[in-house]
Amino acid sequence: MGVYDFEAKTLEGALVSLDQFEGKVLLIVNTASKCGFTPQYRELQELYERYRDKGFEVLGFPCNQFGYQEPGDEGQISDFCQLNYGVSFPMFAKIDVKGTEAHPLFYYLTEHAPGMLGTKSVK
Repeated sequence: MGVYDFEAKTLEGALVSLDQFEGKVLLIVNTASKCGFTPQYRELQELYERYRDKGFEVLGFPCNQFGYQEPGDEGQISDFCQLNYGVSFPMFAKIDVKGTEAHPLFYYLTEHAPGMLGTKSVK
């Protein structure tokens, strides 16, 4: 099993198989609209625009588990990303990235690609 074996819903509600990204370099990011890292959308969009024609994809996964910094619904998240940062990379429906309700993709990532010092938690 690998990253390409998972599915996720987009902000628009469409179920997408990640196998459509097979063969590309993926930057899978959990995001939030109301945190100190929110300006990351601008940099992520710049990376996406610079490298997408070379096989690079940014996949954004909003999450409300870190200080409740993503309180909006999918429509609000989409509007925020588009209006404030012109986000055109794939954005997915709000999910949990840790704990018992974590999306299977993030469970897989933390098990197979641990963070610094071998930790298996998303920060």
